[in-house]
Amino acid sequence: MAQRIKKGDTVLVLAGKDRGVRGEVIRVDPKKGTAVVEGANVATRHIKQQQGVAQTGIIHGEAPIRLSKLMLVDSDTQLPGRAQFKFLEDGRKVRVVKRGKRS
Repeated sequence: MAQRIKKGDTVLVLAGKDRGVRGEVIRVDPKKGTAVVEGANVATRHIKQQQGVAQTGIIHGEAPIRLSKLMLVDSDTQLPGRAQFKFLEDGRKVRVVKRGKRS
């Protein structure tokens, strides 16, 4: 199955402590089903001084988030929606953001 969220996409976090945060996808791991989003799920790590490690002490960095907790944001309208695939007349397969119906 093709990936619905890729590196460089803008996504909206749907659940967790960072619910509602928008950010760019830095890295995706399709085998684990996770992605690292810039500015979301920031974790604190304590790194002990070691030979060859430049940065030590308390380090803040993004931790992976499950792909099921992310929703793709349309680049044109800046509104979130589900990603789906469509075939164009020339045979190319492209991702589009599908918006739900509002009542």
